[in-house]
Amino acid sequence: MRWALVKVSLAVTVMVVLAFAVPLGLVIQEMARDRAFSNAERQAAAIGPTLSITADRDPLERAVLSTQAGSAGRMAVHIPASGEAGSLPLEIGTRRAVKKDLATTQRLGRASITEVTGGSALLQPTAISTGQIAVVEVFVPEGEVSNGVDTAWLVLAGVGIALIVGSVAVADRLGIRMVQPAQRLAGAAHDLGEGKLGARVPEQGPTELRSAAIAFNSMADQVVQLLANERELAADLSHRLRTPLTVLRLNAASLGEGPAADQTRAAVAQLEREVDTIIRTAREAKPQTAASLPGAGCDASEVVRERMDFWSALAEDEGRKVRVAGVDRPVRIPVARPELAAALDALLGNVFRHTPEGTAFSLDVHNGEDAVIVLVSDAGPGITDPEAAMARGNSGGRDGSTGLGLDIVRRVAESTGGDVRIGSSVLGGTEVRIWIGLDPREGPGGVRRRGHRGTVKRRKRASAQR
Repeated sequence: MRWALVKVSLAVTVMVVLAFAVPLGLVIQEMARDRAFSNAERQAAAIGPTLSITADRDPLERAVLSTQAGSAGRMAVHIPASGEAGSLPLEIGTRRAVKKDLATTQRLGRASITEVTGGSALLQPTAISTGQIAVVEVFVPEGEVSNGVDTAWLVLAGVGIALIVGSVAVADRLGIRMVQPAQRLAGAAHDLGEGKLGARVPEQGPTELRSAAIAFNSMADQVVQLLANERELAADLSHRLRTPLTVLRLNAASLGEGPAADQTRAAVAQLEREVDTIIRTAREAKPQTAASLPGAGCDASEVVRERMDFWSALAEDEGRKVRVAGVDRPVRIPVARPELAAALDALLGNVFRHTPEGTAFSLDVHNGEDAVIVLVSDAGPGITDPEAAMARGNSGGRDGSTGLGLDIVRRVAESTGGDVRIGSSVLGGTEVRIWIGLDPREGPGGVRRRGHRGTVKRRKRASAQR
């Protein structure tokens, strides 16, 4: 669309320039010719009074030399013989026109212009005292006829080129102004279709595209709000059901043997399966968690503190030692707040579900230049097959696990260009490292960075080698 507009503007401007410049150049050329011959006519007319008085050579030569053309050797006077015995034709100056043209001018009695070597000659008939017709010849060089024409053509060409370049530049700017908002709208629609819920369009450009951008942003906000409501409902169910179920399961394990104890444990297991079904249903949509606009996302430190306040109460009841580090200052990440909270709940819930009571655990946040690392460590027995545990729907050999928790964490990390690794912690159990890549367009504080992706890849390779 942009180049089509430029081509149309170029074609229209070229036609307009040609339509005005060519006729104007021809007019200037004709004006220069008329000016040269008008000046020649004035020169010839200056000899008329002398010819009407006398036909003698000396006075005529002085009269010819007194003119500009005569002093330059470009004027000649042709006087025919008087008809008396012994009279001869008189010629003053250098003749350039042929005799035939002179005779024709004398016979017709009107001025004419004839082509001669090096230019043109004006032949002006003038009556003399003898009653005959003399011809005054004024030579007009070719350079005088075209004087100033070349300069005029150059000026017209320069003006025409400037107009063409200017129109192309203006058309290009207008094309960009129209095309860029349309491209941004199309790109945002494509991103939203892929699940990037943070996609928005700047409300800029022509009125129609600005209205479309406003409508798109409003639609995207409504979609995000609807999904947020669903996710909040799922999170509320998770917080309300999974945590009490974890307590019930731990209490049921201490009931000992007997029909009542078995029934209680079976009921708790049934409830856990129902909760797992709810979680799977809520996760089917797989919304994109990465924020696509600068400044979107959440403060990881704030979310960590909030979730640890929730889980600390249960940790105190079970006699678990808890350590939290790196949350004393804001840490912005391009992840929606509910997504990060769900990922933390999944990891901390695994600690409580798959480690014995009294097992210590820690949560550390490390803020780097181009990534934020969240470490969840425990002093439990560890994970037998870390690679299998990362597969969706695979429990990794752990009883009572849906295999969804680590998959939730993995998708949160990968949505930012990061990843999740499972290893051994310094506490002796499992360490889950969440690598959250920062927005590649901006760093902390909105400072634009370069080479982010290469840096993240190098650090990933180095971590894999370790």
